[in-house]
Amino acid sequence: MIIGIGNEYRGDDALGLMAARRLRRLLPKEAAVLMHGGDGAQLMGAWADADVVFVVDAVCSSAPPGTIHRFDASADPLPADFFRHSTHAFGLVDAIELARTFGDLPARLIVYGIEGRTFEAGTELSAEAAGALDRVVKDIVEALRPLADRPKE
Repeated sequence: MIIGIGNEYRGDDALGLMAARRLRRLLPKEAAVLMHGGDGAQLMGAWADADVVFVVDAVCSSAPPGTIHRFDASADPLPADFFRHSTHAFGLVDAIELARTFGDLPARLIVYGIEGRTFEAGTELSAEAAGALDRVVKDIVEALRPLADRPKE
């Protein structure tokens, strides 16, 4: 399952949604690719039956725009301060930690955070974020290749 998080009307905040759109075109139709607003309770419901989940979201830390952060959330907590631009009181970080507490975290949960430049009103991505988006999409396609080649049970 791939979940792209964002708001398409807040500049680079649309990065996760753009990743989901691109991956939907590149992956087989059997792949579960969701576009999501980022509400934590809904995220927990979305990944409830998934074994492997990739999440893509924009982040805002002190790193340069376009920096790609890759976190294995199934092993370690996410740095909450990276995801502070979320408009949800209960967002991605909270959903992951609550699911971890209840033992409901997917076996493998990889989160890509793409450092954004602007989160102002508008539909344009910054050049740095757009370039990083291409690399993240390619990385996810490559990561899914071995999973697709496994024999079906």
